Amino acid sequence: MAAAALATEPTVVDQISARNFERLARYIYDYSGIKMPSSKRTMLEGRLRRRLRQTGHATFDSYCDYLFKDDGLEVESVVLIDAVTTNKTDFYREPRHFDFMAGHVLPEYKAAGVRRIRAWSAACSTGAEPYTMAMVMQRFANEHGGPDYQILGTDLSTDVLETALRGVYPNEMLTPVPVDARRWVMPAKDSRRRESRIHPSLRAKLSLARLNLMDESYSVGDPFDMIMCRNVMIYFDKQTQAKVLKRLCDRLKPGGYLFIGHSESITGIELPLMTVANTVFRKT
Repeated sequence: MAAAALATEPTVVDQISARNFERLARYIYDYSGIKMPSSKRTMLEGRLRRRLRQTGHATFDSYCDYLFKDDGLEVESVVLIDAVTTNKTDFYREPRHFDFMAGHVLPEYKAAGVRRIRAWSAACSTGAEPYTMAMVMQRFANEHGGPDYQILGTDLSTDVLETALRGVYPNEMLTPVPVDARRWVMPAKDSRRRESRIHPSLRAKLSLARLNLMDESYSVGDPFDMIMCRNVMIYFDKQTQAKVLKRLCDRLKPGGYLFIGHSESITGIELPLMTVANTVFRKT
């Protein structure tokens, strides 16, 4: 019986044709701003094979016909983008940013009498970045009597947002969390699970929403005191980078701070920003 059931599953052995890869790459770029050069063709095939099986398509030609001829994109758009997005993230990634936040930004807001900081992790992936922000901000608030804070985490991928909402991570992923922040990491009661959960007090400070940085405007409420948009623009061309950065600046308060990845740059893009540290900028 098991053998018969397995035999009914479609077997995917072909490759994405050059024409279909071009169509997929164009759609992915238009939708998400992510460039898909021909060197990523094999990667795209690997990531889509499981989806072919799930949708009952035996070949990439059949799946692509479904997408582009039978209006399948209305159903598949989110799933397709989830399949191709890269969600590399770590706790305390690029730690100098968090050192600058703790040593300069938060003391400045405290001295200015700011009671509540509004921050945005604009490509939050599975949540390591906004939870790191929360650890830094909560520690400062505990030691200095405020300010309070709220963090918005957004991402294009629904899969990673679900992980961020749960706040459960493998213990090895939490290794970079310093000893003095371990109070906000709760190991599983069953040590065999080798995972831990972010403390409810920090999870309560994070709200999550799906957002596409390619949208013409960002519906994220009032302007922010801090925005982190790190290590996502490396996947965009210069024109797309400029559009995204200008929209981010529109959502930043005057005097607010923008953090981008250490391998990213705003050179050649006219923005109302001044450099205050390596890949840290302040809105003028």
